[in-house]
Amino acid sequence: MGKSKIWLSSPHMGTVELKNVQEAFVTNWVAPVGPFINKFEENLSACTKVKHTAVVQSGTAAIHLALRLLEVGTGDVVLCQSFTFIGSSNPISYQNAEPVFIDSEPETWNMCPEALETAIKHHLNQGKKPKAILVVHLYGMPAKMKEITAISEQYEIPIIEDAAEALGSSINGKPCSSFGAFGVLSFNGNKIITTSGGGALQSNDEIAINKARFLSTQARDDAPHYEHSTVGYNYRMSNISAAIGVGQLEVLEDRVKAKRENHAFYQDLFKEVEGVHFLEEPKGFFSNRWLSCVVFDQEKNKKLNPDQFRIHLEQENIESRPLWKPMHLQPLYKNKQFFGGKIAEELFQKGLCLPSGSNLTLQEKDRIQNTILSFLDQ
Repeated sequence: MGKSKIWLSSPHMGTVELKNVQEAFVTNWVAPVGPFINKFEENLSACTKVKHTAVVQSGTAAIHLALRLLEVGTGDVVLCQSFTFIGSSNPISYQNAEPVFIDSEPETWNMCPEALETAIKHHLNQGKKPKAILVVHLYGMPAKMKEITAISEQYEIPIIEDAAEALGSSINGKPCSSFGAFGVLSFNGNKIITTSGGGALQSNDEIAINKARFLSTQARDDAPHYEHSTVGYNYRMSNISAAIGVGQLEVLEDRVKAKRENHAFYQDLFKEVEGVHFLEEPKGFFSNRWLSCVVFDQEKNKKLNPDQFRIHLEQENIESRPLWKPMHLQPLYKNKQFFGGKIAEELFQKGLCLPSGSNLTLQEKDRIQNTILSFLDQ
């Protein structure tokens, strides 16, 4: 019998979630309306200190709604972090707008403020003011929001804050998702809490969130029949998914604690290995450490080939994954503008995400450790 799979970041269910789902079934609230939706939205707002929340089917849907609410349309420029998952950038294309990609900086791996401002000045000189800045808190590490917010305010360009990977992360106690005009969360199966699939759009603007709810339910006008005066979407979260989310959110602190313990485990494991680097938290930054990521420097240690390392883990049925391939290197976006240097590209070439589930057992950690040590001893 083969060894059991150790996943990169698998769902971690508790007991309250099942009780909530059973309640939704018993009360027959199984559609995209119901008491758990209201409760999940209220609890998310309390958690992130953002006044209003609309829960939807995915983080990608939430970004799409944010762009729509900012009236981003055909030919408009949206400045988007390049080092991210494609769900950040695809909604820009949904609106027939132009994604312009921004490189990362080395301290957080997120949007480089200097490259961002260069891109803004370039487009202003061309007579085309960007409509939005789409920044991502990658792997749970907050971006440099002080600098990015200052640039946003100076040039009067609103921020969409993709905190899909950063629920539970903060800067000086201010939660991620609360810095921009809009914040975005994800509850995909691999996220720190999950509703199976799901996401949320957040804002302190009540009118905007009410409009997001309207758009996410096919933009049905107030009439006894089905009346529609604008294009809408089937994006609203179901009450069953929200029931799961309410239970998951109760254990968020425990999940963050476990994720951070995973990161400490890897730091300790590699502490004597030359050429291994981890992303450190800048002063005042708190990361949920959604995924524990490592960067190898083969110039200092030739045996640290990230692809060979990944394959070695795979042979023991342990999942790992390269860091995100930057959007400006993707075939889909190869002809789009990019501002910056080689930070994102080098991270993709040198980095790996290691198994980071909040439900990793001691036995699984022992197996991971033995597999990594066997690679290093080759």
